[in-house]
Amino acid sequence: MLRRLVLALIASLLASPSLATEARLLGSHTWVSDDASVGGLSGLELSEDGRSFVALSDRAKFFTGTLTRNEKGVVSGVTLEKGIPLSAQDGGTLKRFEADSEGFALSMDGKAYVSFEGIHRIAQLDLDTGRLTDLPKHPDFEKMQNNSSLEGVAVDASGTIYTLPERSGAVGRPFPLYRYMNGQWDASWSIPRDEDTDFLPVGLDIGPDGRLYLLERWFTGLGFATRVRRFDLGPQGPENEVTLLRTLTATHDNLEGIAVWADETGIRLTLVSDNNFRFFQRTEFVDYRVIE
Repeated sequence: MLRRLVLALIASLLASPSLATEARLLGSHTWVSDDASVGGLSGLELSEDGRSFVALSDRAKFFTGTLTRNEKGVVSGVTLEKGIPLSAQDGGTLKRFEADSEGFALSMDGKAYVSFEGIHRIAQLDLDTGRLTDLPKHPDFEKMQNNSSLEGVAVDASGTIYTLPERSGAVGRPFPLYRYMNGQWDASWSIPRDEDTDFLPVGLDIGPDGRLYLLERWFTGLGFATRVRRFDLGPQGPENEVTLLRTLTATHDNLEGIAVWADETGIRLTLVSDNNFRFFQRTEFVDYRVIE
């Protein structure tokens, strides 16, 4: 335990947003809503211009609204339009272990998907009613660790759904990357896991460039460090790994949601934090620009 804490301190001292590979911090905004149910945000999708949003809470509710951006393109205000609770396929209330919603993805044809911990699964979401329809499960899902399973979900241009667990089962063991296509799951792909850090997946997105972006966090004991890795999706799986971002501990709050979009300057990353509904944490929108 002491060794890991020392490593965390060293990593924090060596890492800095200003030195992050190929990503530059533009700014951040803390959202304080009058709606007490706003919080625990762990999934995020944005419109092509980065202004309309859908944000998923880990308490089985999603919110829609618009973002105001300043002259630098950084979020400077949030207008909440509505919040809709998630419900079972029959319209009933989700049971306790069915309601730990974590990741959110929106396909190009408007289909929405949510990943869950507790009862580990991916479900299609009706954005008008909040009703869920569970997809078939991969056999691995039943064996996943509680509170450490399907954190992120993403959809590519072909409609293939991607998800991965927060933990792989051992330090140094790759994270399995599951793909749902043609009505079946494939588990032949994976993403490398470090042996010398505790960065764990919490968010996933496919950018407009067709690449896979993985948001990871590391709770060091003193706060959260954040990392974003990018992968090309080759015929044999993720390749050409690039670390775009690695922050100091406590640079940001508990960032769990990632939306990748583009403006005239190139690829943009907008991240959102899960405040765990605690008074000493905050709901924070953070903007980065990818520098090639």
